[in-house]
Amino acid sequence: MRKLPLLFVLAALAVLLIIIKSDLNAFDDYRQKRQRMVENDIRGRGIKDKRVLDAMSRIERHLFVDKGLMHRAYEDNPLPIDEGQTISQPYVVALMTEALRLKPTDRVLEIGTGSGYQAAVLAEIASEVYTIEIRKKLVEKSENLLKSLGYRNIKVKHADGYFGWEEHGPFDAIIVTASANHIPPPLIRQLKEGGSLIIPLGSTVYFQTLTLATKKKGELDVLQMTSVAFVPMTGEVQKKK
Repeated sequence: MRKLPLLFVLAALAVLLIIIKSDLNAFDDYRQKRQRMVENDIRGRGIKDKRVLDAMSRIERHLFVDKGLMHRAYEDNPLPIDEGQTISQPYVVALMTEALRLKPTDRVLEIGTGSGYQAAVLAEIASEVYTIEIRKKLVEKSENLLKSLGYRNIKVKHADGYFGWEEHGPFDAIIVTASANHIPPPLIRQLKEGGSLIIPLGSTVYFQTLTLATKKKGELDVLQMTSVAFVPMTGEVQKKK
C-alpha cells in the first residue's frame, strides 16, 4: 500500500479544518439569531411560559425552511415552504402553544403539519403529538426531518385533518394551523372534557380571528384572541361553506 505524501495529508487536514470552522461559525450565527428572536419577538411581545420560550430557544428553525431562506429563518415572519404553504410566524407559534397551557403528560393533535416546526415545539412540551397533513410531499419531508432530529413522540399521518385522528383520541389539546370558517365537528368530539382547541377562524381568504375554545360539559367556551392570517384548510372543510 502506497503512503500518501505528507503535503497531501496536511492539505486535506487544512481543508477539513476550514470546513469545520465554517460550520461552527454558521451554527453560532444561527444560535445568536435564535436567541434574539426569542428575546425580542417572543418574550418581548408578552409570551411568559418558560417551557415555550425554552422550546423555541432549542429548536433550530432554519432546518425547517428551504436552504435559500435559512438566513431569514429567525425573522418574526411566516416563510414559504413547499406546496404553496408557509411556516408560521414564530410569535404566532409561541402564542398558540402558550394558549393551550400544555402539561408534560398531554396528548396533542395538530391539524396541518406543514414543515413540522409547530409539531416540534409541541413535542418539546407535551408527551405525545399526533399531526395530520393533507399534502403527501409535506408529510414525507416533515416526517423524515422530525425523525432525523430525534423526535420519537411525534406521529405524522397523511390524511384530511377535518376528520381528526379518532383512534388516538380523545386529545388533551388540538391545534389547527390552517384557517377555516367553522370548527370541524369531529375535532370537537375528539377533544377531552376540559381540553382546549385553538384555530384561526373566519374568512379563509383575507384574515381570521385566532380562537381558543375550551370544552366544558360537552360545549365550547370560546375566547377570541387576535387577528391572524393563515393559509386556508383544504379538503372536506371546503364542502361545508
